Amino acid sequence: MKLYVNGVLKEFEKEQMTISELVKELQIKAPNFAVAVGFDVIPKSEYDTFVLKDGDKVEIVHFVGGG
Repeated sequence: MKLYVNGVLKEFEKEQMTISELVKELQIKAPNFAVAVGFDVIPKSEYDTFVLKDGDKVEIVHFVGGG
């Protein structure tokens, strides 16, 4: 499966995966992040069930606090 993650083409061995599986595969450990597929922000409650398709454009944004 090929996905564009934050503008970079990445290939994965799995033929399909959920957002949760992608986050685990990318080893994202930040507690606060948001995921958009195409132009749609996906609710965190759907990360386990939202199945990504080959060629999807995924944007993962980490929240950083500061002042």
